[in-house]
Amino acid sequence: MVQEPHFEQPGFKPAHLPEPITLSEKLEKMRDHERKEETFTPVPSPYYMELTKLLLNHASEDIPKADAIRTLIKDLWDTRIAKLRVSADSFVRQQEAHAKLDNLTLMEINTSGAFLTQALHHMHKLRTNLQPSESAPSQDF
Repeated sequence: MVQEPHFEQPGFKPAHLPEPITLSEKLEKMRDHERKEETFTPVPSPYYMELTKLLLNHASEDIPKADAIRTLIKDLWDTRIAKLRVSADSFVRQQEAHAKLDNLTLMEINTSGAFLTQALHHMHKLRTNLQPSESAPSQDF
């Protein structure tokens, strides 16, 4: 007996997406919560941006309110990246030795990685150039 593929069997239902209103409302709440909190809030997946891009680029016609979802995800991303830049600026200004990266995704960290690495390198160069060398004579009076 030959079995029918799952999608041809009676009663088969494809993976159910959340209702569009529910999804939009959840994303709005996430975005608003991210804006209100000083620290980074948890995201639904460490790959939320990658998954969203894939789904919206290749299946947007199958996703109700795809444009609204795209906008909300972009708003969430922009909020988190702006918060990351402010945090990095504070980190460099206060000459911190380490930073917590709680609730950040790898893509978000990589977005600011080059800036932060260069800033820390320049800070190191400035510090080493400002310190008097041990072989230089002291100018104490």
